[in-house]
Amino acid sequence: MSLRALLVLVPFLSLAMPSAAQGLPDFTDIVEKQGPAVVNISTTAPARGAGGVPQAPPNLREDDPFYEFFRRFIPNPGGPREFQSNSLGSGFIISADGHILTNAHVIEGAEEITVKLTDKREFKAKVIGTDRRTDIALIKIDASSLPVVKFGDPGRLKVGEWVLAIGSPFGFENTVTAGIVSGKGRSLPQETLVPFIQTDVAVNPGNSGGPLFNLRGEVVGINSQIYSRTGGFMGLSFAIPIDVANEIAQQLRTVGRVSRGRIGVVIQPVTKELVESFGLQKPMGALVSSVEKGGPAEKAGVEAGDIILRFDGKPVASNEDLPRLVGATRPGTKATLQVWRNKAARELQVVVAEQSEETRTAQGGPQAPRRGKPDATPTPPAQTASRHGLTVSEPTAAQREQLKVTSGVLVDDVQGAAARAGIRRGDVILAINSQDVKAVEQFSQLMGQIEKGRTIALLVRRGGNSLYIPLKIE
Repeated sequence: MSLRALLVLVPFLSLAMPSAAQGLPDFTDIVEKQGPAVVNISTTAPARGAGGVPQAPPNLREDDPFYEFFRRFIPNPGGPREFQSNSLGSGFIISADGHILTNAHVIEGAEEITVKLTDKREFKAKVIGTDRRTDIALIKIDASSLPVVKFGDPGRLKVGEWVLAIGSPFGFENTVTAGIVSGKGRSLPQETLVPFIQTDVAVNPGNSGGPLFNLRGEVVGINSQIYSRTGGFMGLSFAIPIDVANEIAQQLRTVGRVSRGRIGVVIQPVTKELVESFGLQKPMGALVSSVEKGGPAEKAGVEAGDIILRFDGKPVASNEDLPRLVGATRPGTKATLQVWRNKAARELQVVVAEQSEETRTAQGGPQAPRRGKPDATPTPPAQTASRHGLTVSEPTAAQREQLKVTSGVLVDDVQGAAARAGIRRGDVILAINSQDVKAVEQFSQLMGQIEKGRTIALLVRRGGNSLYIPLKIE
């Protein structure tokens, strides 16, 4: 190869060959400086085995093949006995006077909490407060001049960025593992208030409550959960963003409880099938399927069928965003809602109320309602109609009372595309797109006006819940 050819190739070779600066990161400095602020947490909880309840004989070890047999099937003739159960987890110091952040599930049910520092000192900790909804706990030890972590900004994290975890997996204290950010803003089942950071950092039992660091040595999350079929690490771990955790900790520290906002709506995703029905360009926002009577949203003028696009100036990209934004808003705050109604955006003012401990977002598929008993007095036969695989009738007065509806038509039979869309016998159709359905004749007229190939949104009452179901007219 000529010298000229080599000179031409040099720039390309330098691009293909990584420099020292492009190699794997060195985590030693982070571990040395931030590691002392990470603690090991062990708990002791009392438990009592009732008389006659199966117990393992004391002379059998847990790895003995007969241990599980005796524990499950052989009663304990000795009657009640007390024993101690120990739990291991992690945490990190956030103030020099001994405040420590960890997971709520690490200390749940604990009678005694022991915190062990990297210098081998041990302290008994007291609980300042816990929040099970976000799995955050704030505890305190009686100490001073302790090393503390630095907080980072989870909003600046990028997918693919290196992160580091320090914790006590299986009791191995101050274990360091590293990986990358695999995703941001993840939602997990039954978790509507936390936009989890997903990583591939090795996290195992005992890592819970420990910090997740970025390369600047700042805590960006609290390692909280893993997805696993075996109980061990399988490449999917999830951390609570530190800004969420810090907000909870501040409330626990100042008032001892967490106050969350609510506006009184039941929402569902805006799917690609529903986009056409509501005249949107793409799936976005949170679709309101029902509004709490007398709640803040109803007072603000929110209606079923509205799509909430922004809350207090912040975009609602999907229905999962709204509970987080509203929940993080202080009760009493006057916020602006941008809603999409009748193919146009409008703004409404809502005063956020406080969420009670009992308030929960409905999860899972509601059950189809049962038919009501016939009226005590004779009633004329209900009108019926059949359109596009749906046979409907007008509910009797007793059925309306049981189903808690004042309008709509009852689905008596469902076939074809309607059945495939998920509509069930016993559903009550309350609206077609944004048009309320009040009678069978009106339902038949509205369905007859829809062109073949179009997709409509049916507002369906099922059990105690309402939801929009997209139906393509064939």
